Amino acid sequence: MKKQDESTIAQPANVQRVKKKGKHSLVKTILRRFFLVLFIAIVLVFTALILVLNMVFNGPSPTARNQLTMTLIEASATKWIPALFIGEDTVAEIRTGENVELAENVTDVSAVVISRNALTSANDEWAAYPDGIRIETVSGNTYNATVMIVRNPEQVYLGISTHEGFSTSIPGKRLTAAIEDEGAIAAVNGGAFNDNGTTASYVGTLPAGLVYSEGECVWTSGKPSETSGFAGFTEDNILIVHKDNISKAQAEELNIRDGCCFGPVLIMNEEINMEAYNKVSGLNPRTAIGQRADGAVVFVCIDGRQPSSMGGEYADVIDIMVEYGAINACNMDGGSSTVMLYRDTYGIYGEAGAVQMMNSYSLLQSEPRKMPDFWLIRPAEEE
Repeated sequence: MKKQDESTIAQPANVQRVKKKGKHSLVKTILRRFFLVLFIAIVLVFTALILVLNMVFNGPSPTARNQLTMTLIEASATKWIPALFIGEDTVAEIRTGENVELAENVTDVSAVVISRNALTSANDEWAAYPDGIRIETVSGNTYNATVMIVRNPEQVYLGISTHEGFSTSIPGKRLTAAIEDEGAIAAVNGGAFNDNGTTASYVGTLPAGLVYSEGECVWTSGKPSETSGFAGFTEDNILIVHKDNISKAQAEELNIRDGCCFGPVLIMNEEINMEAYNKVSGLNPRTAIGQRADGAVVFVCIDGRQPSSMGGEYADVIDIMVEYGAINACNMDGGSSTVMLYRDTYGIYGEAGAVQMMNSYSLLQSEPRKMPDFWLIRPAEEE
């Protein structure tokens, strides 16, 4: 009887241990199956993506191939992808169409007439905009865009991230910080800079090409790209666009006070750059600067890389510039650099006095990039 009692007492413990072991085994089995399914799903999605890309790159439509190629190579993080499918030589051939062919090399300054009386007199266009800045939104088939018109070009200048000399050890500056540090009423991203498509600390520290800020040449090194030009204001507040990367000597001859490099030139002396207009370029965020014949400055920011706005081509930017009366215009840095900020002093678009983001960030972006230079608009002087 005693042995039977001991056996009876021991048995429940053994059974309980077996049950615990069974629960652990069930959890492990579920986790293994979950991760197996997840792995298979990732492989299937990746395979499907490769097949789709290959279909576009090597399919029957050269237009689709070219547009996808330009969309990817204009983004620093994805510019290596097209060569995997079509080779470096074909990519180079597609990019060749970006070369700028214009009748003239540089802006004819006599075409812009800035009247001091026109800048201060009552005008229906500016009646509702006491700070001399008008902002509107436009849209196309593949994009949403924001247009900023600045009445007085004298207020527009190129800000820089440091006054201690550009260096890889000195970080670039986000536009949200720049507008506050400079006390500006508006800000738009600027020209080319060192970027290898990573988040390395030196990205955004060094400009590429000539940079002038408030009458001083602050940088001369680097070449943005074969297609880049120059955009800058003279001491007479006329926007100069040049289809090439100009030298310091050329800038001095043109009497440049503020400017930076990027491109291509979109409009010069009222002539549309048809090479850029007809080029099958990528659908990406875009930034551009232009000037009307009366001196007013036009900034365009096209949103991209998001469900509601895939992005725009050069032709889209040119169409907007023409619609808003620009007779000279140049493409600026775009992609994830595209940002437009405005200090809404009078509460026209939102909270009075608050700095507002006027365009939308690209997908997976939560704040502006760090950059070495940017266009700023200083408050108008009291008359």
